[in-house]
Amino acid sequence: MTAATASTTSATTPSDTPAPRTRYAVLGTGHRAGMYVAALTGAHAADGELVAWVEPNPVRAAYHESTVAPVLGGPARPVYGPDDLERAIAEQHLDRVIVTSPDRTHADLVCRALRAGADVVVEKPLAATAEQARRIAEAVRETGRDLTMTFNYRYAPRNAALREVVASGEIGTVLSVHFEWALDTVHGADYFRRWHRDKDVSGGLLVHKSSHHFDLVSWWIDGVPRRVTAAGGRRFYGADGAHARSGETSSAEQGLRERGIEPWGIDLEADPRLAALYGPEARAHDGYVRDRDVFDPDIEAEDTLAVLVEYESGAVMTYSLVAHSPWEGYRVTVNGTKGRAELEVVERGSVEFDDAGRSVLDPSATPEAFAGDAVRPHVERLVVQKHWERAQEREIPAGIGGHGGGDAYLLADVFTGPPAHDPLGRAAGYLDGIRASSVGYAANASLATGQPVTVADLDLGVDLSTTTVTERTA
Repeated sequence: MTAATASTTSATTPSDTPAPRTRYAVLGTGHRAGMYVAALTGAHAADGELVAWVEPNPVRAAYHESTVAPVLGGPARPVYGPDDLERAIAEQHLDRVIVTSPDRTHADLVCRALRAGADVVVEKPLAATAEQARRIAEAVRETGRDLTMTFNYRYAPRNAALREVVASGEIGTVLSVHFEWALDTVHGADYFRRWHRDKDVSGGLLVHKSSHHFDLVSWWIDGVPRRVTAAGGRRFYGADGAHARSGETSSAEQGLRERGIEPWGIDLEADPRLAALYGPEARAHDGYVRDRDVFDPDIEAEDTLAVLVEYESGAVMTYSLVAHSPWEGYRVTVNGTKGRAELEVVERGSVEFDDAGRSVLDPSATPEAFAGDAVRPHVERLVVQKHWERAQEREIPAGIGGHGGGDAYLLADVFTGPPAHDPLGRAAGYLDGIRASSVGYAANASLATGQPVTVADLDLGVDLSTTTVTERTA
């Protein structure tokens, strides 16, 4: 029980009276906050109470308030500015805060919340830079408070199935991993319309997006990254990217424009939620433009990347990320001393638009939106093959909700607490967050210097090998 919870509990409360619900505030009320807001007003309303917003833009805060007011009733939840975070924690007796603000702001908000007496739930990545991650590690050690990372891909049944195969020892000691992730020209392009395109805000895709992937590998193989080498850059988007530079328009692209569809743009007004959060009224308060041109000259984030990661165990990973693929999904191969496991996931086989010119932005969050076709169907396939034996396809259980069916399981752990013993070790803390992001920090440094970067030289303020999956679940 936190100090804030204890202060609201009477010593004379009868034992049969339910304990007060955990009191929450959401820090950052953009699109990403929606998953947590929906949980606290729906499936997990009995586990937690949403009592405040911390957000500099009153229009975005008001939108979320308008969605919860009919459900929660009572007086409107107060809106605090980021500078008033400590006052919000004190006045609202907050037990936990949920941080869904831009990545660059995480370290400041997390550290201040911990020191003001609240536990923290934070969206990936933990922080945009190594220095910011070090500050968070110091605050956790100083306060002893809890920090929960929300790595929802750990909870996707397909990824859990691969973890089970590796952890069982069926393919032996892991020697190497190959991981290819393809973002298509709707989802991938969207990172270059938003604040994510500015590396000082997001850390680039190697931190913002790839921390998901690097966490999966560390979790799958119980691996601690040691040294990182990276190559790549912004090759496709931007004013000097390959697409703009070529000056060529394919027949498919031309056909879309003849239908009145701009394949590289987004119509915010076509989505009432996005229009409310990022339309002209919200923009008037902070100037943030949600729908910038993906071929602008000032884009900093890379869109084509290759990374080599060496782990303390001796295993190596080759990793590829492209943000301009015609299909979306990923392929993972894990090679061990006894055999090999292969996971293939197609989340969207091709980009298609409806008659109104709309396409689902994130196919991983809405898997029902595209069933695929005969050549590239929607698929989740795990194949295991040991030496001198035939390959076997393993059944992947059905999930619940988006992001590979993992969101509902993640939210259950966040709001009701993880089970006392989870053999998969899915719940993640700040050390997992640093371990995942450290690969991106090192990769960014390698891109800048052209040289391998040792993770220990980042001076993250923690020993990344101090806790293993086995120890976390013992």
